[in-house]
Amino acid sequence: MPRRRVDASLTGVNPATTLDDLAERLPAGALITDPIKLEAYRRDRAEDPDAGTPLAVVRATCTADVQEVLRFASATRTPVVPRGAGTSLSGGSTAVDGAITLSLEQMREITVDPVTRIATAQPGAFNAEVKDAAAVHGLWYPPDPASYTFCSIGGNIATNAGGLCCVKYGVTVDYVMGMEVVLADGRAVRLGGPRIKDVAGLPLTKLFVGSEGTLGIITEVTLRLIPAQRRPQTLVATFPTLGAATAAVLAITSSMRPSMLEFMDAPTINAVEDETRMGLDRTAAAMLIVQSDEPVEHAGVEIAEVTRLCEEAGATEVFSTDDPDDGEAFVAARRLAIPAVEKKGTILLEDVGVPIPALGDLVEGIAAISDRHDVIVAVLAHAGDGNTHPLVVFDPTDDAQRDRAHTAYGEIMDLAVGLGGTITGEHGVGRLKRPWLDGYLGDDVMELNHRVKDAFDPHGILNPGAMLLSAEQRETALTRRGR
Repeated sequence: MPRRRVDASLTGVNPATTLDDLAERLPAGALITDPIKLEAYRRDRAEDPDAGTPLAVVRATCTADVQEVLRFASATRTPVVPRGAGTSLSGGSTAVDGAITLSLEQMREITVDPVTRIATAQPGAFNAEVKDAAAVHGLWYPPDPASYTFCSIGGNIATNAGGLCCVKYGVTVDYVMGMEVVLADGRAVRLGGPRIKDVAGLPLTKLFVGSEGTLGIITEVTLRLIPAQRRPQTLVATFPTLGAATAAVLAITSSMRPSMLEFMDAPTINAVEDETRMGLDRTAAAMLIVQSDEPVEHAGVEIAEVTRLCEEAGATEVFSTDDPDDGEAFVAARRLAIPAVEKKGTILLEDVGVPIPALGDLVEGIAAISDRHDVIVAVLAHAGDGNTHPLVVFDPTDDAQRDRAHTAYGEIMDLAVGLGGTITGEHGVGRLKRPWLDGYLGDDVMELNHRVKDAFDPHGILNPGAMLLSAEQRETALTRRGR
């Protein structure tokens, strides 16, 4: 096992402490250095080919374990990469050479207070597990990424995840009331809590949501729950052109707020049909999946109005149902989209969002980029809020195609930003999109971000390379550029 000696720079850590001694402070078997076992923690769902190899992996069981790791890390200046279920699509939990990967996968406890409509969850709990625990009491946790059955609540909070219902119900930050977080020096603090209103001090709870593990490591979260969702009615419409589909989206969002408004283009439809054989129209340029969870009589009116708007926009077919099984089949097809496209080759997954009026320009611009570079780009989207997921598909054994795919990836981000959009709507910056962050935010806003990062993590040990560089990394980068 590696022997790393510690400087006497942090109270509570003996100067003679080594990685062996850290293991003794943790539960038996919590610290892993076996190279074969480390391999499983190198990459997340982004499959970054440049992933490093951890110095060690710690599988934490409680807040105290996390504190021990960060005390050790702060004293030794050892980087720490937090990891939940490993489902990051932007490389947010990709391993770093010489760093400790701190896995929270074993921290899975959930409790629900039905009186206050609050769930308390540890970060390793799956989104679906929180939903199930709430459902026992007739309650619902709305944020629902397509990966909700296997993504963790901690990861959702780290990226401020959204999902299929966010058009009506909002994103993760709208449901986070409080948290326990371990800071870089090992202190555990509680922010917010089970109170409907609390404006004492700066809103630090919200600062940590979407911070991608760069400011501290969340070990418990207090979540707001709402009454269970009513059984939705579902509509599916297919369109002959991308423009017709996005015109329908704009018409729908201008007059109502359905509980779901999802978009799939032709490559996505065909990839899903290859997997499901459910009879999707392979000739359609685009498909919308719309749901209304209003009371039955109102849902019927809303779906009838969506039908009219889709037909006026030029839909070739509109189908609606109040059968929950039929409706869920179409929603499941949408959730399957990314795995289905992944089977077509290696993908570069985008997460760009634009104001809804610019959605048409975005998807048609992406189609032009796809044609220009002769690469497949499958587009699926939370159309109701303008958040799209273009998937650039390529053959990793074809160097020329890979280069064209990476060029298309960058051009799609440039297109989105040029339309007043963002480089990431819900997946986070991670490591894969960090090169584009400076240009998107601008110098002044980047400086503010770096000030916050340096205040919480002065030694730059928390998730280095993800989203924000540490002061030392920034200085190194400037030196290399000769500035």
